Parts: sequence; structure tokens; C-alpha cells
Amino acid sequence: MASIYFSGTYRPILCGIGDYTHFIARELDSSRWKVLSFDLNTCGLQMTQKNEVSKGQAWYGIPGPADFSAPAILSGISALGGRLDDAVVWFQHEHGIWRDDRKFALMLSRLHLPKIVTFHTLHFQSGETPSGLRQNQVEFLGMVLPHVDAITVFSQGVHQAVTGAFPQYWDKVFMLRHGVHVPSNIGGLSRIEARKRLSDFLLHESDLDENTRENLRHTGILSDQDCFIIGQAGFLCPSKQSEFLYQLRDTLQQLVPQKRILALRIGAPRDSSQRTYAQQLRLQTNNRDNFLLESCLPEDMLRVAQKAFDLNFYWPRECSQSGILAHALGVGALVAGREMEGSGETLRMAEAITSKEPQSIIDGIRNLILNPEIGIRMEERALAYAQEFSWKNQAKKHSDLAKKLIATMDKPIIPEKFEKASLRRSAEYAGTGLMSSPS
Repeated sequence: MASIYFSGTYRPILCGIGDYTHFIARELDSSRWKVLSFDLNTCGLQMTQKNEVSKGQAWYGIPGPADFSAPAILSGISALGGRLDDAVVWFQHEHGIWRDDRKFALMLSRLHLPKIVTFHTLHFQSGETPSGLRQNQVEFLGMVLPHVDAITVFSQGVHQAVTGAFPQYWDKVFMLRHGVHVPSNIGGLSRIEARKRLSDFLLHESDLDENTRENLRHTGILSDQDCFIIGQAGFLCPSKQSEFLYQLRDTLQQLVPQKRILALRIGAPRDSSQRTYAQQLRLQTNNRDNFLLESCLPEDMLRVAQKAFDLNFYWPRECSQSGILAHALGVGALVAGREMEGSGETLRMAEAITSKEPQSIIDGIRNLILNPEIGIRMEERALAYAQEFSWKNQAKKHSDLAKKLIATMDKPIIPEKFEKASLRRSAEYAGTGLMSSPS
């Protein structure tokens, strides 16, 4: 057997990486995993409002993102009552979490236990290196790969980039796709039901001001079954480029004048840069057909919103992978998004509307508006993708890899045998043409 010690951010730290660990861990046997996370008093990251600490399963003692060491990791295992003979330490890596690359590599070299690192933000379409990785990523991987037993990546593109740049370490590189939520209580909602539930929340439970609520009641945008809503939900981060949502709506309204088309952005800023960005977005709204509702949606309500939109528009500046897509596909939400990096690979596999070119996206959405039956097929394919890469399935693959690592410490694991089916599936999409609309 193997006991996994996930290391990185974890709830109540407000972070997508911490959420990822939570979603994987909750699907595992509770006796076979623990979490080693940062000291909540010194880590310097935002906390959830409830600020709840996991008791028993998590140890919050790593000093902070800029001050960590192998002894700190071992102290956490000891504090959780763990044994070293079956321990696998599994790091969730992102440069904003572990802020010193050299210290991270040094920590790995001094931690004499089986080690796995999941890389959340590697790229494969950069022009900086022949492999498609960025130069700093090549340098960092060169420091890390000699001192780990395995790394995992989310996409076939990253897998090829890493093994292409470091063929001597090909046996250490595994692909475990990002998990997808499959919430049974939301996936079965019709779009009309989802709109009603979202409307009830926004009008009666959200933190919207009274003027905004009254405008919602007056415009009736969520009760008008004939309008087509293109939406986005989540934090108001500038990198998501939500301003394009309003430009897209304006263009589509000219192309399909017979249909009322609305743009609805729901989300709240969480720092000064996002508050500044929110001010910029407000200038593009008119509370008639372009809307911004500044409210933080709970996790379940985020998925309800994604289901309530006739289409979720996704055009971020960078697309290494996306938690937002993990929520949307799990409820069968319709998505149109940028064909780029790992998220583009996900969109292709889920057969969503995707392209590198804005005009192709516009053509695909126009086709969807004029032919609603396309949306039925898109929803079916999104749900099929979600079932294949559910958190439950991906958690089992985590457990299998940890077990194989413990059992084969004297010889390499063969990545193709471990993740052969997923590699084969993604290969079917490699090099295919871009989709403007589902076929």
C-alpha cells in the first residue's frame, strides 16, 4: 500500500491549486492520504471566509511559499502520525505557490522519500525553445527531474514537450488529465431550471446591492426564455480577458438581429488589480444587453450559472489548464473557447466550439444560435468527457501511480502502460483541424 502526502496549498487557503488537491483527496480512501500545507499564519495567501481548518487530515506547518525545506516536510509526516516506509510525497507545483525554484529543487534533492510533482502551469506552444516549453521551465525541469521519481502533467501537448526536451527522463513523465466535476444535482437541470435557481440566488441570497437587484428584476434577463445569454462566471481576473465577452455579444447581435443576445459576467474581484479591472469592465456595460454582476458565487452556484448560460465564453490570455472548464463540462454546459495549450486540448476532446481565430468562434456561435439542436450534441459530449475524466477516475489513477511507485522503486514504471488509454485518446485529436462548431 501507499500513503499519499499531498504538499502545497490546501483549504482554507483560497487557491485553485488547493482546491485541486481537495477534489482529488476527497475521492480517495481517507486512511491513505494526508496533506502537508503552509502555516496559515505566515503563508501570506488569502483565506476563505469560513477559514475552516481540516482536522486530522492536514498539517499546516510548512513556514511559507518562500521558506520551505525537506525537514519541514518530514516534520509534517511525523506530526500526522505517518510512516516513512509507505509514504509518497506528492507536490502540487505552481510558481506562485513555491516561489523559489532553486530552493524547491534543493528540497527535493534532500528529501529521501518517493516523490511526485504535478505541474499545473507548464506550456507547450511557446516559441522560446524547440520543445515548446518556456526557457525558464526548461531550466526548472532540468533542476527537478533528477530528484523526483515521477512528474505528472495535464495534457498530451505538455507530455510531448517535456519528454522531447528531456528524453533521458521519459520514464518519469505521466499524463493525468485535470479532473472534472460531475455533480448529479446540477447536471440534470434544464437551462430554464438553472436560470430560475440562479435568479433566486442573486435576488435573495447574494451580496449584490439593492440597485443591482432591482435592475435584475426590471430587465428580467434570467426569466426571458427567448434571449440567448453568453456568460462568464468566476473571479474578475484581468488574465481572463472578459472584455471580449461584450465585444462578442455586440458582433453577434449584428449578425443575428432576430434574436435578443445578452452578455452576462458574474464575479467579484479579490485584490486591488482585480478591483481596477472591474472598473474597466463597468465602462463596457449598459445594464440593457451587457451586464456585470459583482458577486462571489459559491461553488455549487458557479456551476448553476454555467448551466444557466446558453453559452460559456472562455478566452483567457493563457490556457495551460482550467478549473473553470472542469466545472462547466461536468454539468454539460456549452462552451466556446480559445484553442490554446492544455485548455484548447480539453475543448477539442470535449468537442466544444474552439479555435485560435476569433472569427471562427463567432461563426461557430452564430451557427449554434441559428441551430439549437447543435447545443444538445454539445451537452452530450461535454457530459461524456466529464464521466471519463471525473475526479473519481482521476483520483484512482493517482492512487494507482503511488502504489506502483512504492512497488517498483528498484525499476522504472512504464508510462505507456499506466496511462495508455488516455494517451491513445488524446492522440486521436492531435493534429486535427480546429472546430468552428460541432459536427
